[in-house]
Amino acid sequence: MDIKRAQEIAESPVMAHVTYDGTPIYIQHVDEHSHTARIYALEDPDTELSVPLDQLME
Repeated sequence: MDIKRAQEIAESPVMAHVTYDGTPIYIQHVDEHSHTARIYALEDPDTELSVPLDQLME
């Protein structure tokens, strides 16, 4: 996923269907400098991860 789209999703009030490794996730924050996103799985909101943007699928 490109950084601009990831930022749009993170800032949008509408929930987008995004997955990481096949798991539906929520994007909390996008880091422009490291090209990563802070995410959590919808089924496990207590576990946060920082992952490369190119591993996110819409």
